[in-house]
Amino acid sequence: MELPKSARVVIIGGGVVGCSVAYHLAKLGWKDVVLLERKQLTSGTTWHAAGLIGQLRASSNMTKLARYSAELYRGLEEETGVATGLRQVGSVSVALTEERREELYRQAAMARAFGVPVEELSPKEVKERYEHISLEGVTGGVWLPTDGQADPANIALALAKGARQNGALIKERVKVNAISRSGRRVTGVDWASDDGTAQGHIACDMIVNCAGMWGHEVGRMAGVNVPLHACEHFYIVTEAISGLTQMPVLRVPDECAYYKEDAGKFLLGAFEPNSKPWGMNGIPDSFEFDQLPEDFDHFEPILEAACSRMPMLAEAGIHTFFNGPESFTPDDAYHLGLAPEMDNVWVACGFNSIGIQSAGGAGHALSQWMDSGEKPFDLGDVDISRMQPFQGNKHYLFERSKETLGLLYADHFPYLQKKTARGVRRTPFHHHLLEQGAVMGEIAGWERANWFANEDQEREYRYSWKRQNWFENAAAEHTAIRTNVGMYDMSSFGKLRVEGPDAEAFLNYVGGGDYSVPVGKIVYTQFLNNRGGIEADVTVTRLSETVYLVVTPAATRQADQTWMMRHKGEFNVVITDVTAGEGVLAVMGPKAREVLQAVSPADFSNAVNPFGTAQEIELGFGLARVHRVTYVGELGWEIYVSSDMAGHAFEVLHEAGQAHGMKLCGMHMMDSCRIEKGFRHFGHDITCEDHVLEAGLGFAVKTAKPDFIGRDAVLRKKDEGLNARMVQFRLTDPEPLLYHNEPLLRDGEIVGYLSSGNYGHHLGGAMGMGYVPCKGETPEQVLASEYEIDVAGTRVKADASLKPMYDPKGERAKV
Repeated sequence: MELPKSARVVIIGGGVVGCSVAYHLAKLGWKDVVLLERKQLTSGTTWHAAGLIGQLRASSNMTKLARYSAELYRGLEEETGVATGLRQVGSVSVALTEERREELYRQAAMARAFGVPVEELSPKEVKERYEHISLEGVTGGVWLPTDGQADPANIALALAKGARQNGALIKERVKVNAISRSGRRVTGVDWASDDGTAQGHIACDMIVNCAGMWGHEVGRMAGVNVPLHACEHFYIVTEAISGLTQMPVLRVPDECAYYKEDAGKFLLGAFEPNSKPWGMNGIPDSFEFDQLPEDFDHFEPILEAACSRMPMLAEAGIHTFFNGPESFTPDDAYHLGLAPEMDNVWVACGFNSIGIQSAGGAGHALSQWMDSGEKPFDLGDVDISRMQPFQGNKHYLFERSKETLGLLYADHFPYLQKKTARGVRRTPFHHHLLEQGAVMGEIAGWERANWFANEDQEREYRYSWKRQNWFENAAAEHTAIRTNVGMYDMSSFGKLRVEGPDAEAFLNYVGGGDYSVPVGKIVYTQFLNNRGGIEADVTVTRLSETVYLVVTPAATRQADQTWMMRHKGEFNVVITDVTAGEGVLAVMGPKAREVLQAVSPADFSNAVNPFGTAQEIELGFGLARVHRVTYVGELGWEIYVSSDMAGHAFEVLHEAGQAHGMKLCGMHMMDSCRIEKGFRHFGHDITCEDHVLEAGLGFAVKTAKPDFIGRDAVLRKKDEGLNARMVQFRLTDPEPLLYHNEPLLRDGEIVGYLSSGNYGHHLGGAMGMGYVPCKGETPEQVLASEYEIDVAGTRVKADASLKPMYDPKGERAKV
C-alpha cells in the first residue's frame, strides 16, 4: 500500500463529516489533503443514520449551517454522479401538551426570524398535512416545507467522490494508531493497513479528528480533550404498507418518536428519556457496519405509543429492528474547531444524531476557519473550546450520556438544568448556600445558586414557558438589589492571572482597552479579532506592576485563556488559571457600603475606593480584596477571598447583612438586573461576529494605542459608519416573557431577532436586546420607528432605547 510521506492535513475518519471536510478543503484548492478511514467509508455511524434533513436549529448560525447542508446535497448528484436521495418532503412536528405547543410556536416564530419557511398548525391542519396520524391529545403543530430526507451513506460517498475529483486522497482500511507531537503541535501520524501488511508515517501540518464515536480516543492520542460517548440508538422499519405513499417526516417529541416514510415502509425511531450508553470498555477493533444486540423491552413503550398514534403501524409487520451506536456530547451540541490544547489539531465530531443534516455546513465552516485562520462567523454553540477539561472523564461521560440522547426530544424549557453527572465543581460557599435555601443550576460543571427558595417552598424547578415557580423569588432578589442590598456567589467566574515583565505590553496588544493604569485600577474590556468582532468580554485588574487578573464568564474561561495563549508570541508573560484559588462574593445594592463597613475597618468611600478600583482589606479575622465593579448596575463590590478563608468571609458578611435586611440572591437575579441595565451578555448579545462599535461598546476601545488586535477594523468602522446597532427593548404588555431569538419587527417587518431576553422586575416588563439594521441612519431615525416582538406568533409592542432604560447615566454604581 502506497501512502504519501507528508501531507498538509490528515483527516482521521471517513464518515459523512470527514468526507465533508475533505470535500470543502479540496474545493478551496488545498493540495495534499489525505483522509484515512480505519475500515470502509460510512461504516461507523453514517451508514445507519435515519437521514433526516432539518432546516431549523437553535440559533441563527446553526440554522445557516443546516440550510447550507441541504443546498449542498441538492447539487452533489449533478456534480459527482452519485445520487444523494434528497427529497424535500417537508416535516410536521406535533405537540401533545399546551407547553409543547408553546415551544413549537416559539420555534416557528424563530424560524421566521431566521428566514426558514414555516406554518403553525391547528390539530385539524395537522391531520390535513399527515392523514395517517391519530389526533388523540394533539394540541397543535408546525409545518416546515423545506425539510426533507436523504440517503446518508450516498451523501458521504458523493462528498468523497467530489473530494477526490478536486485532488484529495482518500484511503480506506488504514488505521491511525499513533500521533506524534512536539510541544503544542502534532507533527505526523503513524498508520497501519487493516490486514497488517503495511505501515508507515505521514508527516503533516495539521490533523482533523473526524473519528465519530472514536473521537474521544483519537483526541487522547493527539493530546486533546474531545468529550463524547456512544449510545445505543433504536429504530424499526416496517414491512411494505399498502397505500402508503410519500409523506412528510413526522416528529412526535412528547412520545419520543419520529417517523419517516421510505419506499412504502415506515421507519420509526426513538429518542427515549433514559438512553443506553455503549462501548464503556472501548469499541471493538473489528467494528464495521455492525449492529448492537436487540433490546425490545427497551423499545417497546415507544412502539406501543406509536401504534396508537399511527394505527396503520399496528397492522404492519416489522421488517427490521435496528440498534446502532451514535456519539453524544455533554451538552448535545457537536464539537467543531481548533482544540484548545494544541495549535494544529482540529475537531469535527460528536454530532448527537444530527450528523447528516449538519455535515455539509460543519465541513464548510471548518474548512473556511482552517483556510483563513479565523472563524467565518460565530460558532460558539459548537466550538470545542467550550468544553472543560474534566468533561473528558469517562465516568462523567457515561452518566451524562444517559440523559443527553433523550434531551433531544424532551421539552426544551428555558432554564432547563441537566440532572446527571452533577456536583462536580463546587464553590467554597456551596454548603453555606444550600443551608440558606439555594436551588442550584450548573454551567461548565460549576454548581451555582440560581435562586433561593423560601422556607416552606420546594427546592426544585417546575419548568414552564410561562412564569416558573421561582419567578417571584427572583423578583424579590431583584428588588433587594435595586432598593436595599443583596449578596451572591460569583466564584465560578474564570480568573486568569497574567504576569511577567511584559504583562502590560501583552494586554495592550491583545485587548482593546488601555492597561497602562495604576495598580488597583480595573478596566472593563474586550479582546477583539481582526474584524473588530468580540472574542472575549472581561474585566482586567492591575494587581501589581507585573501582575494582572483577567476575570471571564465561567463558560468561556478556557476559550479566553486559549485566545491569550495563542497570541502570546514573544511577550514574556505567564498565563495561569487561578479560578479555584479564590471565592468571590458580590455585595450589591444601595446599602452595600454599610454592610462592608460593618465587617472591615477599610475605607470604602469614593475618595479611597472609587468605582473601577480594587483594594486589599481586612475582613472579619481574615483578609480579602474588593473590586468596585458591577454587572447589576448598583453600588457594590466583588469580594475576592482565598479559598481557605472563604467560609469565614461568608459567615461574617451574612451575619452583618442581617442588620441591613440583606438577601441572598442567585444567577437569575443577576441576569434580569443586567438586562435592565443594558449590559451585554457574551455568547448572546456579543460574539466574534458582532463588531464592538455596533455592540455599543466603543467606549471600552482605546484607539489612541498604537497597535492592538482589531484596531484597524475599529478605525475602518468609524469611517464607514454602523450597519447595525444594539437596541434595548421592553414589552409594553407586562405579561409575555422573552428568552432569546424572538423575531424583532420594525414598522411591521422582521428585521432581526432578540439576542437575549429576561424579565425586568423593576421596570415591569419583559426585556430584550437585539441588533437593528441601520445603515446610513442616525440614532434618532432608529428610535423613530415602531417596534414589536413576535412571542409565539403574537406581536407585542415594545419600547426601544439605545441607552440603558434603567439608570441611563450610570449614576447609581458611583454614589
